[in-house]
Amino acid sequence: MLNIPTQSFPAASSQQRVSASGQSGRNKVALKPGHSLMDWIRFSKSGKDLTGLRGRLIEVTQEELSKHNTRTDCWTCIRGMVYNVTPYMDYHPGGEEELMKAAGIDGTDLFDQVHRWVNYESMLKECLVGRMATKPTAATKAIIPPPSPAGPTLPTTVVPPPDKDSRPRYDWFQTDVTVHLVVYAKRKIPSSGCTTVDLRAGVLRVELLLGKMSYLIHLCLAEDIEDNVSVHSAFSVGKVQISIHKQVKEKWTSLGQPLDSHNTFLLKKDRTPFYRNCVLVSKNEVNHNSYMFRLKMPPGTIMHVPVGKHVYLRTLIEDTDVVRPYTPVDRDLTAASQLSTEGSELYLMIKVYPDGVFTQHLNSLNTGEHISVSGPEGPFSVRPLRDVSHLFLLAAGTGFTPMARLIQLAQDSETIRKTRLLFFNRREEDILWTSQLEELAANNNRFQVEHILSEPSESWSGRKGRISESILEDFIMRPEGSKYYVCVCGPTAFTDQAIGLLKQQGFSEAEIHAFCG
Repeated sequence: MLNIPTQSFPAASSQQRVSASGQSGRNKVALKPGHSLMDWIRFSKSGKDLTGLRGRLIEVTQEELSKHNTRTDCWTCIRGMVYNVTPYMDYHPGGEEELMKAAGIDGTDLFDQVHRWVNYESMLKECLVGRMATKPTAATKAIIPPPSPAGPTLPTTVVPPPDKDSRPRYDWFQTDVTVHLVVYAKRKIPSSGCTTVDLRAGVLRVELLLGKMSYLIHLCLAEDIEDNVSVHSAFSVGKVQISIHKQVKEKWTSLGQPLDSHNTFLLKKDRTPFYRNCVLVSKNEVNHNSYMFRLKMPPGTIMHVPVGKHVYLRTLIEDTDVVRPYTPVDRDLTAASQLSTEGSELYLMIKVYPDGVFTQHLNSLNTGEHISVSGPEGPFSVRPLRDVSHLFLLAAGTGFTPMARLIQLAQDSETIRKTRLLFFNRREEDILWTSQLEELAANNNRFQVEHILSEPSESWSGRKGRISESILEDFIMRPEGSKYYVCVCGPTAFTDQAIGLLKQQGFSEAEIHAFCG
């Protein structure tokens, strides 16, 4: 019996993008009629044999995998599992060419670069051929040093142990009515927060995002507790305190029993996303096709999403797990949430596509209904902004969403003297938060915004067109002695073109960040 993994690995490339030309920002090829995501879900559940193996699961050797490398016979491997993606060719949003890049080979790295947010295990489960055969490894003789006169020595290791002094640690203390868990990050932590706490049925899960790393505490608590939890952070010293209320006034002899992955310090990308069910509190129109979805965390959950990070939304659509990434914003540009009360709600600005399976489902939710939300994800770090004097933001459509909190961050910065947003859209009615952007620019001389439309009305007096060398030359001003940083977000074609133009103007990779999720 093959042990089929159940975890999913979603990540970068959000479907909330909209291109400057007004086309869907999901970088799709033109699919044939009847080949949408929903059509694939229905086809995959039709009972047809999509593997060619009549329901058998096999172990696949490297030699066998390499034989299936054509358009009409295409197998690929993702994380040790082999799929026959031939039936999926005509349904793939990226087109046949993208799938063929991984034909007959291990496509994990290619998949992670472009499609990690897709729950491929659910999407392709009817295409599963089997597991890659493991290669036999040659036995190696261990060299054991002779015992020392003082007694046996500890076994030596080739890889030096991690520097324990740099690892976060935790401690706890209590009163008659409360329990306090304190995490010492041993580094400064983002002022926008880095902590996610989930307290459910006596199980405490605390995750801290520290750069590219994730520190996890996972405990079954020793005694009964109330649902409510609070988090207090000392950012400059890197200390986080989680406070919990006891149900009974008594001393605990221990904090609790460790659970899976307790007290681990891993690369965030190696940590499986953790989901909690959130309730839709409200949905308000932002423009003619975009809405602000306000989600409330369940009791016992507090989630601080650092600036520039995104979350995954997950739901079942016709028994298929569908996942999409979205970047949280605050309620508006002028009222950033206070961390003392932040963490119980999430605001997501999302464009609802006419043919978007996920956004149509989200749009159909009634207030009070639930949807699963992951913790914060994504590689963005505010560290490069510490010494920046000029911040330039290039956004297309809902690529604006990660820029919203960056604009707020810049207003609170002591070093950023000028923030300029270049905002590309198709028509004037597509612009998000128009009045807020104009009000901020009018009242704050450190912020400027310029709108560029590709299909403007006759009354439009602003700039027209698409991103180009001349537009960037006019937009980006670099006074001598200043330090710059550029953030780009939009459809892949927009982002690639923007990065190419920026490099032509002398920007290095260290001075550019492209949001891909």
